Amino acid sequence: MELNIQKAVYDTLKNSAVLLAKVTGVYDNVPQETKYPYVTIGDDTGIEYDTDDSTGIEATITVHIWSRKSGRKEIKKIMKIIYDVLHRTTLIISGYECIGCDWEFSETFLDPDGQTKHGVTRFRILAEEE
Repeated sequence: MELNIQKAVYDTLKNSAVLLAKVTGVYDNVPQETKYPYVTIGDDTGIEYDTDDSTGIEATITVHIWSRKSGRKEIKKIMKIIYDVLHRTTLIISGYECIGCDWEFSETFLDPDGQTKHGVTRFRILAEEE
């Protein structure tokens, strides 16, 4: 189930022309020598979302944004694009009907290397088997 949700989020982000105009790529596994800024699909969770007559999942998925630009403006602009792409969208999830995809939180911080700005944003997804 979680893999289907990850693929749906990945495909949705990868198909956003607005996002791809601002980043060098969307990755699950970042190739070496990838130029900044870029987006990665991060950790996820999944719990039961069953009813008497359906099987479902309540999942969260984290999206990371990486930048080396001075300040946090670039990170925050990219986070806003991701919010616009995913929040309240109906994801196409193989084998499931997406009931909702909602933004939970975002934060930005400086990575320990002292150069890389890191943005984290998480979304909650509800889906039922078709």
